[in-house]
This record gives sequence, structure tokens and C-alpha cells, in this order.
Amino acid sequence: MRSMADPDRFQRAYIGAPPPWDVDKPQAAFVGAADQITGSVLDAGCGTGENALFVAARGVSVTGIDFVEGPIEVARRKASERGLTARFFVKDVLTLADWSERFDSVMDSGLFHVFDDSDRPRYVEGLAAVLRPSGRLFLLCFSDRVPGTVGPRRVSAAPPHDGWFTCRPRHSALRP
Repeated sequence: MRSMADPDRFQRAYIGAPPPWDVDKPQAAFVGAADQITGSVLDAGCGTGENALFVAARGVSVTGIDFVEGPIEVARRKASERGLTARFFVKDVLTLADWSERFDSVMDSGLFHVFDDSDRPRYVEGLAAVLRPSGRLFLLCFSDRVPGTVGPRRVSAAPPHDGWFTCRPRHSALRP
């Protein structure tokens, strides 16, 4: 099976009209959890940066990464235009385990569900590696509890009572 996380596919998606996941504002789930997204924050698969910039506007230190250059350039431009301090890098999230930087919170808005079964464990290991011991993962993805077939394949896992998955260093409640 070819991984859905293909840089060329995503680069092409940003040509012309914005892709359907680029809604030009922060996702409501992250707005609702804003008070819990604290410390240093990583936005994994940040796209054009709306979630990262929302957090940055609240005074939180944020780093956004995506493996596609185009959206990262847009995110940097938005940060500059809005007078916000945020770092944006082109980086493959499947190499997070090799990164020495650590974060208190990680946001994932629609990234986990694009990975196939062979890439999901590698991504989760990387998340666990970059999260500090008391860190939290805020994951927004397609759930098998939502009817329909539009979008990536659904994720089957019952989140804890607050609706968010928790990822601990070298251990994860997140199971592909």
C-alpha cells in the first residue's frame, strides 16, 4: 500500500484553490481547548499555520512543521503580516524521533489519519519522543463514529472522557 502521506500529492493540493482542509481559521476544537494548550507547542502538519498562529496570538511559543514547502511559506507570511512570533519549518513528521527539541503540547489537525498502518506507529513513536514527560497531544482526525465516506479512512479508538488522546513519552494511549 502506498502511504497517503505523499509530499507531491499534498504539494499539488495547494495549487489553485485551497485544499478542503485549509479552512483559513483555527479549528474549533483547538479554540475550545486553547486554555489546555500550554508551554512550548508543536503543530505537526501545520499546513498554512492557522492553528499555530492562533496559539501564537495567545502568547504561547509555537513551532509549526509540515513536509510541504508551499504551505510553510504561506504560514511564515501570515505570521509576518499578523505581527506574530512563530517558527515554521519544512520537516517530515516521520523523523520526529530523531529531533532533539521537546514540547509541552503537540497539536495534530488532520495528520494522523493520512498515514497507513506502517507509518502510524513510527509517527506515534516520534510524538512520544518530542513530548516532555507531562506533555499532551491534541489530535483532531476523522473518527469511525462519524458517518460518511468523504475524507481519509476513519480512526477507530475511543478517546478519553475529554475527547482528546494523550501521548506520553515512550508510551502512548494512541493505538493505530
